[in-house]
Amino acid sequence: MKITWFGHSAFALEFAGKKVLIDPFLNGNPSFEGQDFAAAAAGTTHIVLTHGHGDHVGDTIAIARETGAMVIAAYDLCMWLERQGLEKYDPAGTGGTVSHDGFTLTLVQAHHSSTHIDEAGVSHALGNPNGVVLHIDGEKTVYHMGDTDIFGDMALINELHRPQVAMVPVGDRFTMGGAVAALACRRFFDFETILPCHFGTFPIIDADADKFLAAMEEQADRVNAISPGQTIEV
Repeated sequence: MKITWFGHSAFALEFAGKKVLIDPFLNGNPSFEGQDFAAAAAGTTHIVLTHGHGDHVGDTIAIARETGAMVIAAYDLCMWLERQGLEKYDPAGTGGTVSHDGFTLTLVQAHHSSTHIDEAGVSHALGNPNGVVLHIDGEKTVYHMGDTDIFGDMALINELHRPQVAMVPVGDRFTMGGAVAALACRRFFDFETILPCHFGTFPIIDADADKFLAAMEEQADRVNAISPGQTIEV
């Protein structure tokens, strides 16, 4: 499986003819500048959203319209996106699993919020924020934590799913910071590969993953702090 990080929380997973975009915030993402939007979107078969904030929904509707991709997200978020013109979606709720050709996806807890503030300043609730776990035929299990703080039920997520690859927010202020993110990884999981994210995008959050790497201590070799636009194989 190939994994590409586009900056912030946006990733692409490519396996068995599928291309799954997670939280495709590309246009307007300072970390995406200089990358090719058309190439990033091309061939997308599925789009997965952890929650409804603009820096995660991003270009979902445009990419889905261009590629015909199926969007998988919380029910309330899917209903809101439908009103914005989205046609293909598969809604779920926290704890629920949906099956697609070659993989399943489970929405799990995240401690955050999920809203959209429209041009009139009205806030729209878009359901629960989530992390997502993908069980992929013949591949490693992937856990994108979404935006979250640490929480004790991460132990249950590990017990239920045994994820081997994780996308972990480390930028602080709107998610857990580096030291707390490291505690979450070390205490609750046995990840083989950890991709830190949600840092360096805006001046208001941490500029790098250094605090996370330092706090991972002897497990720092499990962290792959790739640069935006970089692809790895797992």
